[in-house]
Amino acid sequence: MPRFLIEVDHPEDTYGCAQAIKVFLESGSHFLANADFGCEDNIHKAWFALEADSREEAIMVVPPQYRKNARVIQLCRFSIPEINEILRLHRPKTA
Repeated sequence: MPRFLIEVDHPEDTYGCAQAIKVFLESGSHFLANADFGCEDNIHKAWFALEADSREEAIMVVPPQYRKNARVIQLCRFSIPEINEILRLHRPKTA
């Protein structure tokens, strides 16, 4: 099943920031309640990862008021053999 990183922007002012955190914590969603926030470093975003069948399914975990500012990034991992094959197939042509 695909794995996605969700990045959610929220207001930078103290009230808006605290409100977003409260919504996440009270959502009832394990993913949201365990999100990581960058607020203490003045990066007003939350991040969490989850497995979902599609981007559309993944974004539905985000509370509606934050969906329009959320990014859904599909994650992947590579093995050494896979990346070596990619490098072999896409080697730059030498002059």
